[in-house]
Amino acid sequence: MEHRVLGRSGNDVSVVGLGTWQLGADWGEVSEAEALAVLEASVQAGVTFFDTADVYGDGRSEQVIGRFLRDHGGITVATKMGRRAAQVPESYSLARFREWTDRSRRNLGVEVLDLVQLHCPPTATIDDDATYDALDTLVEDGAVAAYGVSVETADQALSAIARPGVASVQIILNAFRHKPLDAVLPAAAAAGVGIIARVPLASGLLSGRYDESTVFAPDDHRSYNRDGGAFDVGETFSGVDYAAGVTAARAFARLVAEHGPPGATPAQVALAWVAQQAGVSTVIPGARNPGQARANAAAGTLPELAPELLDGVRRIYDTSFRAAVHARW
Repeated sequence: MEHRVLGRSGNDVSVVGLGTWQLGADWGEVSEAEALAVLEASVQAGVTFFDTADVYGDGRSEQVIGRFLRDHGGITVATKMGRRAAQVPESYSLARFREWTDRSRRNLGVEVLDLVQLHCPPTATIDDDATYDALDTLVEDGAVAAYGVSVETADQALSAIARPGVASVQIILNAFRHKPLDAVLPAAAAAGVGIIARVPLASGLLSGRYDESTVFAPDDHRSYNRDGGAFDVGETFSGVDYAAGVTAARAFARLVAEHGPPGATPAQVALAWVAQQAGVSTVIPGARNPGQARANAAAGTLPELAPELLDGVRRIYDTSFRAAVHARW
């Protein structure tokens, strides 16, 4: 699998990584054995980058990764902090940062965190000089090797990219969410900031496995956050209307059948579409079982996508989603 440097962190990471929100059992139950099997299958398939957060399963995801790291090396782990407190700028202090990173270090069983990201903080926090002074102090203290910001909007991303100490920005990017292509990816590339692309399958829509009758478990955010009642609605189906997303996913699957690499699934092509955007460092799909993990990783080996497919993706976005989502994030 291709590897790229993750921005100013200097870490060499696989172009397809692994998102581990689901390993915290926040998308339905996943046993520890199942979670470890997903991590093992990912690494065996060439993945060298895991993304987690201190709130995924209230630390469970970090702890499972920590157990895995005891017997495996060569993996860069990025975690996130900031969602364990009220989402107001006052929560983002050096004292809190030290508390949160110390907890993540214990969970992961490491002395130094490879990369810690602010977890979609308020815009005022992203724009505040004091935020980066505190993050710089964590680096000076030796608690973290590098830091970044996970954001909801393009404007937040551009604000973070302008900061000299920011190693990476994490943002939603997929075939149904194109806004970062306009300014964020070019700005990150020019500044040497890494881009971690999350929600690359639009919460599974782009896999083509769901239809109008699909029912998700009550504890799955695809059930309880469709209206944004728990967190930013853009995190669930990347903010698109579910019914419209199902229709567009069918069009995407037809496009893949006509112009995609032979044998590639819609999910793999959707991941390759993200990974092949200039400026993307790594894309982080989740996986609930080893088969999904291996299939996701294989997307990192697909050839350059055909112009006809790229044109088709743009048409689907322009027709189905641009008016509804482009200005929002």
